[in-house]
Order: sequence, then C-alpha cells, then structure tokens
Amino acid sequence: LGFDTDYGQAFMKAQVAAGQRFPSSGNVFVSVKNKDKRSIIFLVKKLVDLGYSIVATSGTAKALRKNSIKVKTVAKLGAGGQTILDLINKEEISFLINTPGGKKTKIDEAKIRALAVMHNVPLITTIAGASATVNGLEAVKKKGFDVKALQDYHS
Repeated sequence: LGFDTDYGQAFMKAQVAAGQRFPSSGNVFVSVKNKDKRSIIFLVKKLVDLGYSIVATSGTAKALRKNSIKVKTVAKLGAGGQTILDLINKEEISFLINTPGGKKTKIDEAKIRALAVMHNVPLITTIAGASATVNGLEAVKKKGFDVKALQDYHS
C-alpha cells in the first residue's frame, strides 16, 4: 500500500513497500508486442527526459527511432550477438519493460523474466504498469520522497 496526494508518489511508495527498488538512472530495456509500440513511445520519451538510456530489441528499437528516440539495439535471444541476458548478467540494466507477445515469444520472455528476478531487476509487464512506474519516477524526481503519518493527510 502506498498513500500520497500524488498518484506517482503513492505508486512508488507501494513499490518500495513491496521490496521493489527502481534506480534513478541507468539503462532501461524495452521490448513490447506490436500492439503496445505506439503506447510506449511517450513513456520512453519521459524516461529519456528523466535521464535514462534505452536498450531495445530490433522491432521496438525501430519504432522508437522513428520517433526520434536514441536507443541501443540488442540481439534477440538465439540470434547471435549481445542480448538482454548478457546485460542483465553484467548488471547493466536498471529495469525492464517487457509486454508478453504471445506463443512465439513465450520461451524467450520466460528466460528474460527469470533472469531479471534472479538479479533483482525490476520488471514491468504491462503498459499500465509502465505508465504508473514512469509517473512515479517523474514524481519522485520532481518532488522527492517523503513519509507522513496517515493522520497528516486528514487533518
């Protein structure tokens, strides 16, 4: 449970209470299904404005570049070259946004998510969750993070 007058700050308080820590900088891996590509653009632009760097697989990277977002591309699993698994193992990823793509990508997604959990890397699997996280990161960066007694909100 997170409580605040600002939704973003309340969401981040809930994440902290659940044991989730989002670094305030670093690389964010983004790989979303085709249906989510349009929705992710604005959120990624906000992440860049907040100081994060973006890493993506080829399809998502292409959509981001079309919208003037600087992005580093990593290979899909099994395609040869550096993959997101390599970056997670090297502790070079701050958090991941990875929406499920269906049967074709299920095995790769499971590997990515399992490794993220093993390394305590925050993982977001929906556009709604990504939106809440980005709003939370933005709120904390602008307003800070404070704790008040519940009574202080109702006095």
